[in-house]
Amino acid sequence: MLGSFGSSSHEEEEQSPPNIHHHHIQHRSLTPTSIHMRQLLISCAELISRYDLSAAHRLISILSTNSSPYGDSTERLVHQFTKALSLRLNQYAATPGSFLIPNRNSSNLVSAEATSSSNINTAELRSDEALFQSSYLLLNQVTPFIRFSQLTANQAILEATEGQKAIHILDFDIMHGVQWPPLMQAMAERFPPPTLRITGTGSDFEVLSKTGDRLAKFAHSLGLRFQFHPLIILSNEDLISVSSAVLLLPDETLAVNCVHYLHRLLKEQDRLHLFLHRIKAMKPKVFTMAEREANHNHPIFLQRFVEALDHYAAVFDSLEATLPPTSHERLTVEQIWFGREIADIVAAEGDSRKERHERFRSWKVMLRNSGFNNVPLSPFALSQAKLLLKIHYPSEGYQLHILNDSFFLGWQNQPLFSVSSWH
Repeated sequence: MLGSFGSSSHEEEEQSPPNIHHHHIQHRSLTPTSIHMRQLLISCAELISRYDLSAAHRLISILSTNSSPYGDSTERLVHQFTKALSLRLNQYAATPGSFLIPNRNSSNLVSAEATSSSNINTAELRSDEALFQSSYLLLNQVTPFIRFSQLTANQAILEATEGQKAIHILDFDIMHGVQWPPLMQAMAERFPPPTLRITGTGSDFEVLSKTGDRLAKFAHSLGLRFQFHPLIILSNEDLISVSSAVLLLPDETLAVNCVHYLHRLLKEQDRLHLFLHRIKAMKPKVFTMAEREANHNHPIFLQRFVEALDHYAAVFDSLEATLPPTSHERLTVEQIWFGREIADIVAAEGDSRKERHERFRSWKVMLRNSGFNNVPLSPFALSQAKLLLKIHYPSEGYQLHILNDSFFLGWQNQPLFSVSSWH
């Protein structure tokens, strides 16, 4: 059983949502204005896809005038998508047929050639990275999406490893490791408590080291026998060979965690299938995954644009309903985190595009083809997810559904994220 969602850990400040409205709000339906602005955005995307650049420029001017990062959810959404369309349009105008590569540290786009040929200020890059990391922590606080995914994955791991004496978790892109203190606390309450090893992957050794130190200190405070192993992954080649880089002891029960990670591999389907087969060959007791419930991987720009527009409209509406109008946290999350994602989906193409998401039905086919079987998430996991929403995000707009033995969290009638467990 998981504890109070990490509430008694040293990560508490990172886990407590700031300034969440703890009351029910009447959610607005689509207004004539929001419908009109949505159609203008789609019309602009159509003009760009037809290379009618002058008409697209005029429409972008209208959209810019009628949007703001500080307005209501429609104005803020239009602001982000207008910026992304402008980036795509400007690249068309400069060099038709080529696109900019998103800088994952900000919502701006920089050309690969310019990046490689210019002198980059290391301090500025570190500042951008720090801003990006802080926006992730804010995202974890002000929305339930990440916490819901991590909480549900943790419960699946706990149930799959019940009674095991030695547990090894392979966590892909562990970042700050905020997922694990609640699980560690639950394991420390077992009798006898198991030994726990976590292998956390990432691209920055300094970040991994700090994460490992924090988790080790927390484990020590619990009296939990614990080891952390950082594993640097800089390329897909490193990723494919990860199974040989992870040391598995004979008596260990392995759990593999891919929360909001697998979509990064969709760019190269063959490598993704190979990766899944390699993971299956490691014989994990449980494989947990969480992903966006959206198709941002469509090769046709216009279809991808409309899909993204509907997805982020629901996300921005949820932020409007749960955070006050002047929320600095919301502004940061929308500008830095979601703004970067929107810019990537809309303005980048080919190998440059990183934000590729597929719906659960596609992941189900891929996982089954790799030899995995879906493990039903438990009624207790469902009750915990409901409790998380009730306590920390008390808005009737969030909806939790069960389909194909997996959980789907959405806003109003639109599913936004899925969590599932496999064996």
